[in-house]
Amino acid sequence: MNLGLPAWTIVALGLLAAPRVVLHDLDVIREGTAVNAVFVFVPLVVWVAVAVWRAGNPFLAMLATGGVYGLCLAVGHNLFWEAPDTDLPVWFLRVAMTVSSVFTGLAVGTICGVVAWALRRVRATG
Repeated sequence: MNLGLPAWTIVALGLLAAPRVVLHDLDVIREGTAVNAVFVFVPLVVWVAVAVWRAGNPFLAMLATGGVYGLCLAVGHNLFWEAPDTDLPVWFLRVAMTVSSVFTGLAVGTICGVVAWALRRVRATG
């Protein structure tokens, strides 16, 4: 299956966003700060730039990259997250967190894919 970019590029792009997961889960960076914003948005800008200039299919490439990122989120959260005191079993919370992480990665990839596709269209007509 052709994902629009080589597999190693997709994996590298997905991993580019992974440090924020670790730093956030370890409370090294906090939401709402400029440092956090850099860790959130710079990888996504790189994703879109690579997709616009290098991907055969920018939408599919970003969707796959988002999938890798979602897996990074799931692994990172499961490694560094401490379950709260609750009546729900911990395994249930971890499964829900894993599903949510993969969904979040795919959603981010979808948004980046739409942006990359639109920028590619604008670039082609300009």
